[in-house]
Amino acid sequence: MQSGSIAKVSAVAALVLLAAACNRGPKRAPAIGEAYVGPAVLKIRGDLPMQSAPVASVQHGDRLEILQKRRTFFRVRTAGGAEGWADERQLLAASDMANLKQLAAIAAKLPSQGAATPRYGDLRIYTQPSLESPSFVTVKDNERIDVLTHAAMPRTAAQRAPLLPPAPKKAPAKRKPKDSRYSAIPIPMPKPPAPPPDWVELSKTEPAEAKEEADVAAAAPKPTDDWSLVRTADGQTGWTLTRRLNMAIPDEVAQYAEGHRIVAYLSLGTVRDGDIKKDIWLWTTIGDGIHAYDFDSFRVFDWSLRHHRYETAYIERNLTGFAPALLEQVDFAPGSKAAGRAATGKYPGFSICIQKKDGQRYRREYALLGNLVRYAGERPCEAPPSVQNLIAAASKPAPAALAPPASERAKESIPERMKKRIRSWFEK
Repeated sequence: MQSGSIAKVSAVAALVLLAAACNRGPKRAPAIGEAYVGPAVLKIRGDLPMQSAPVASVQHGDRLEILQKRRTFFRVRTAGGAEGWADERQLLAASDMANLKQLAAIAAKLPSQGAATPRYGDLRIYTQPSLESPSFVTVKDNERIDVLTHAAMPRTAAQRAPLLPPAPKKAPAKRKPKDSRYSAIPIPMPKPPAPPPDWVELSKTEPAEAKEEADVAAAAPKPTDDWSLVRTADGQTGWTLTRRLNMAIPDEVAQYAEGHRIVAYLSLGTVRDGDIKKDIWLWTTIGDGIHAYDFDSFRVFDWSLRHHRYETAYIERNLTGFAPALLEQVDFAPGSKAAGRAATGKYPGFSICIQKKDGQRYRREYALLGNLVRYAGERPCEAPPSVQNLIAAASKPAPAALAPPASERAKESIPERMKKRIRSWFEK
């Protein structure tokens, strides 16, 4: 028994000495919060100046510990233990990351409205429809991405969740009462100058002039950008400027756009002309400007076996249309000679969502009968996830920043853990 006690005391002493030796190393600063990397790649700098040498490189979604804040910069610590500085605009809160994942889950269920490629070199995809939000994906030239929908957004700063909880308000310090023996002799204030005799008339504003100024301020155009929600080949979803996209429909069809922007395009089927296959294309287009709706016309192009070129099979203009355009099997009951010998039944076709003058939206169905396109009926439009909901999924700020992670054991140093274990032995 005595030898066992001596062995136990020796082990405890050895652990105490080891803990003391470990304590000699530099102590790690405690974390005051957490953040996640926003850009695709972020270089952590050794000091605040931009020319400072990087101490580590982290990728989008990597978790960082926040150690200190100075103006709009945060001193952070990576998972590998490297410490340095990063710009606040390049960091995301935990709620921002959750909202970005929610946006990807919603967008994964949306049908593609056609593929697009970058128009001017590499293309950046942002976490929110704002140029001030982090860009977390870069699409290379000639790389294709799916276009899902669009949003006309005012050019304002992106809403961001705070990375740190608000500092507690300090109670105002109590002031000591002044000693009346040393109080200064009050000096009488001089009288203020009198207003001019006609100050009432000078302060009046002409009603017409005030109304004109208010009308001019209300009519002033607000800077607005058109954004597209896109999905990459590996399923990442984000926002990019619509003007940076080039819809990848073949040039032999795109040449008929007549200056309008192609919003969506879908293949309705194929026809064979000798040894080649040609798609039958549906597209939607819109004129110049930024609009709340998605398209104002649609058109179907069929390949002419006689002229060996694309020709218009059907067109409608002056519409107020909304995404998405859908490929569907359509119930069609021929009621005119123009339908030929088509029998009642299901035919390949498509549908588009149109808003009528009564303000209601209806989904119009069209059947494809060979090289003929025929109206087949309409039904109320379904309620797809609105663009505002998609934006909210990516930009909804949290009511308060998350506190530091609960797993304090992962943050404890080795000496602290040893001290706790030794203390538990003597408490038994």
